[in-house]
Amino acid sequence: MAFSGSLALSTKGEGDIVDITEKIQENVRSSGITIGICHVFVIGSTAAITTIEYEPGVLQDLNRALSVCAPSDITYAHDSRWGDGNGRSHVKAAMVGPSLTVPVSDGALVLGTWQQIVLLELDTRPRRDRHLLVTIIGD
Repeated sequence: MAFSGSLALSTKGEGDIVDITEKIQENVRSSGITIGICHVFVIGSTAAITTIEYEPGVLQDLNRALSVCAPSDITYAHDSRWGDGNGRSHVKAAMVGPSLTVPVSDGALVLGTWQQIVLLELDTRPRRDRHLLVTIIGD
């Protein structure tokens, strides 16, 4: 059996990390699937999906680590070509990735005690239109 759902989110811009665990779990419950996998995919090339402990210190650490990997004070060819100033956003998103697959067991996501699913907003501007697809496959 397969189930397809979606989420629409607004974000505050670069560095915003949104805990979407409960919204994804709601999709799992709605699916009626008790064992299988849940795949979450963000549409767009300047956002990413991952898991992390949703705690202010580690969120700050993640943002700092991403800014070291793709700093704001260097020239990006993308910015030169398009003039939109978000070359670093594309690089960060490519490093983390647009999707995540999580096991489902007993009708629930299989996550560790301190493990949450998060959307990383990496674009340099707020977004009112972040769309995610949720696909759940199983029995």
